[in-house]
Amino acid sequence: MRVLAAAAFSFCLLAQGMAQAPTTPEGAKPMLTSQDIRAVAPALERYAQGVVLGDLWKRPGLSPRDRSIVTLAALIARDQTIELPYYLNLAIDNGVKPAEISEIITHLAFYTGWANAMNAIPAASEVFRSRNIGADQIPQASGPNLPLDEAAESQRASRVEQQFGQITPSLVQYTTDVLFRDLWLRPGLAPRDRSLVTVSALVATGQVAQITYHLNRAMDNGLKREEAGELLGHLAFYTGWPNAFSAAPVVKDVIEKRSR
Repeated sequence: MRVLAAAAFSFCLLAQGMAQAPTTPEGAKPMLTSQDIRAVAPALERYAQGVVLGDLWKRPGLSPRDRSIVTLAALIARDQTIELPYYLNLAIDNGVKPAEISEIITHLAFYTGWANAMNAIPAASEVFRSRNIGADQIPQASGPNLPLDEAAESQRASRVEQQFGQITPSLVQYTTDVLFRDLWLRPGLAPRDRSLVTVSALVATGQVAQITYHLNRAMDNGLKREEAGELLGHLAFYTGWPNAFSAAPVVKDVIEKRSR
């Protein structure tokens, strides 16, 4: 049902000309048409036209670019690759750079699992090929990183070491050396956008225990409280109401504590 609903949303956006129709990768399952959906679930098509297309993507709480980033993060996190060609094209049309898409996929390998990131590669490769996006628009494997806040990172690393160093030293080491001293400092994706991807993925996968830290980090990186709230409304359609409402108390708590 989630695939059917997502296909309805993307087709409706497509039908209204918000983005150029993507080419279906060879061997991939084609997108459903409006007639396909109406023949099975007329109400679903009505919700897609009236709510998702008619309201959600037009709301001012998040820019179209932000909504594209949130949607890509959710689809990759949930391994819903049938929708990726459409939403990758829409993201580029909404101002997300190919280099940023590359970094989003790489980032999500660490926050949603290696296989999910790998499963996003074929769709991205086909979209890049169809749009003549070459290696000159993709970030290098390594290079100069953004500056590190040594004091804040030292405090984070110390807390994690004290909590888990004796139990899982490998997790603590990789968290420090690979994630926070390398991945989070890659310049191909701005810190705010990297946080937006992370929080979206956590909501999409129901990982509410991790939201407090990463939402605070996101707001430190420039995400506004109104944008954090709007993120949940957007993700309800792409990840389901239970995931959005499970995250809502945590988001509320973070926002209220920061307002004091």
